[in-house]
Amino acid sequence: MKRVSRWERALDAAGVHDPALRADYGRQRQEVARYKREVALATALLLPGRTVPHVIAAAAFMHRTDTILDSGPLAGRRAASARWRQQVTESLAAGRTDDPELRPLLNSIDAHPALRDRVLDFLAATDADLDFSGFATEQDYQAYVDGYSLPAFMVVAALLGPDGDQSAYRAACRTYIDASQRLDFVNDLAEDLADGRLTLPEQTLREHGVTRADLEHGRDLPTVRALLGDQLDLVDRTLAEGRTVIGLVPAVHRPMVRCIVGVDELTSAAARADQGALLRRSASPSKPGALRLLGREYLRARRLRG
Repeated sequence: MKRVSRWERALDAAGVHDPALRADYGRQRQEVARYKREVALATALLLPGRTVPHVIAAAAFMHRTDTILDSGPLAGRRAASARWRQQVTESLAAGRTDDPELRPLLNSIDAHPALRDRVLDFLAATDADLDFSGFATEQDYQAYVDGYSLPAFMVVAALLGPDGDQSAYRAACRTYIDASQRLDFVNDLAEDLADGRLTLPEQTLREHGVTRADLEHGRDLPTVRALLGDQLDLVDRTLAEGRTVIGLVPAVHRPMVRCIVGVDELTSAAARADQGALLRRSASPSKPGALRLLGREYLRARRLRG
């Protein structure tokens, strides 16, 4: 007898029976595994089968959108983003599409209707990323979190949240993504500066007596370390507050959400361990720590699924 794979069982549990649609989901699973192997692995190990294909479809949609936003000169990216937004919006309105990369998304929206509005919210927010030119103040950063980071996060997060009203859950997601986005900006500082992007508020630099040139030239000064340390302190405080999101999701989704938050905690710890190195490269979470986290949450997930 042919052994049924975990992935095939997940498609069955999610109600995806049409062979062509199963193939579409399968290609997206392979795509997600290529650019975010750890996400694909955690999704497969920590989530119930019925949720896995829908998270894969949402993640693949996010990846395609991000690729459009990040590829080529600004004018071309803006035009491509507008075309993509129109294509997705028209497909949602029609309830069908000939694009094999969108068919899984539409099917997942049929299964999880709340995902439709989250997709539209994110598409409406993409101009905030295209128009990004840095932050003058902390308030500008917070507006970016509201205008882009949160709508982007909610595309996948909506699938993990509670049924019905998600107001309290969304507020908790907002706290978490504030911490996660700030962590990304601090951790990817060298890469962003190399691309001509300063992602820390100018106000914050002035308060610490740091110039953009200090950061661009990798000057490992006490003032620079104080700046990075204060930003990481803020990340850790906000992450601790954002952990409330774990208790707001269904029990079967908590291993995945704990893992998402836990990876950020490990990344912040790695960044703090060698702050000066952030001027040259990003920090990565401890591999033993990440494996322990994944193993612990996998055991929890198995117990929940019986």
